[in-house]
Amino acid sequence: MKKNYTKISIILISLAIMTISYSCKSTKEVAQKPGDEVIIEQYCSGPEYFSDNEYIRANDIGESMDLSTSKKKAYSSARAKMAADIQIMVKTVNENFVNSREYDNVEEVLEKFQSLTYEVVKQQLNGIRTLCEKVTKTTNNTFRTYVAIELAGDELVSTIGAKISKDAKLKIDFDLEQYKKTFNKQMEEFEKEN
Repeated sequence: MKKNYTKISIILISLAIMTISYSCKSTKEVAQKPGDEVIIEQYCSGPEYFSDNEYIRANDIGESMDLSTSKKKAYSSARAKMAADIQIMVKTVNENFVNSREYDNVEEVLEKFQSLTYEVVKQQLNGIRTLCEKVTKTTNNTFRTYVAIELAGDELVSTIGAKISKDAKLKIDFDLEQYKKTFNKQMEEFEKEN
């Protein structure tokens, strides 16, 4: 009986040593491989989803245990990014346009332009178009939604022009074609930055 315990003990010790040896060896192999990288494909992302001189684009990801919530998070975040980009761009357009024109009170006119254009931006964000939407399920059983959205620059500038033209004070000296030129120039600059 003592021989059996000895044999079993030797077998168990041997197995333990082999397991430890194997796990250490495999760890060393992984650690020694240089450039051991995995390419990750991020859906709805890449150059075809960048803003250009025609479209303002944004993309983002939302994750949740609930599919609907993951979509809401992704779209909400992408819209927020787009709104921030548009506000920066429109602010620059307005400043360049107002400064190039001869208005009596530049500050007042610029403030009015900013106010009107921000109203338009809020309205226009409801008219965005989805370029891409992909949904995955993770190993943690959460849903991950990838989205890319866009808004046409010419639609935005036309709506801004229509809004400004309705203002009695501003429409007197407002030149829509000149505003469009200023806007398009800024769209080209925006494309270069992205």
